[in-house]
Amino acid sequence: MREAGVQGEGARAIRRDAKSRRGFRFAAGCVGAWLVLNSGAALPAPGAPTEAVRSTLNEAIRILADEQLKKADRAQERRRLLEAVVGARFSYEEMAKRALARQWRKLSEQERREFVELFKTLLTNSYADKIEGYSGEQVVYLSERREGRYAEVRTKVVSEKLEIPLDYRLLLNAGTWRVYDVVVDGVSLVKNYRGQFARIIRTSSYADLVEKLRKKVRKQPEQTDSP
Repeated sequence: MREAGVQGEGARAIRRDAKSRRGFRFAAGCVGAWLVLNSGAALPAPGAPTEAVRSTLNEAIRILADEQLKKADRAQERRRLLEAVVGARFSYEEMAKRALARQWRKLSEQERREFVELFKTLLTNSYADKIEGYSGEQVVYLSERREGRYAEVRTKVVSEKLEIPLDYRLLLNAGTWRVYDVVVDGVSLVKNYRGQFARIIRTSSYADLVEKLRKKVRKQPEQTDSP
């Protein structure tokens, strides 16, 4: 009986650790998770893509550290400032286009604009509260890889219990490096949404997907990133 009890405790500990890892991956993979992390070891002689990620990170940390913006009556202002910083670096249109894949080519310009706005709101609403939930983690810059107009900045997020690979994929557009995907522990944010969207379109329709997104963005942010 004693042995069974120890095994039971061990199993519960494993489940707790797994749950903690999933939760950390969820928040780290969101559009704004990296904004609450402290800068860690720098990549020697970093290139423009790494500097793009770093500059956005530094500006976001400045906003998060501002004592005046921490006041309750300025919470919305704080969020707007953070969203502006993220929006300047992330290409929501490119992310939406890749998440929809072939369906994107079938849309009119008006439909594309609507979908991009819905997708942007989905991301910001889903992850806004997560931004405030982490402090003290470190970002370690590992490497940078470039192929023409594309680049990937590899990092890892280090906390007391976990080390999570967190990579940023960027596209050079009009002289600016913009993030079009985030890969957390090997899981692509865009690919994850692509699978969800494709499943809804396949089993129902694109119109149904849009309606689900409309309903989702009208709700209070929840603990899931599913549409």
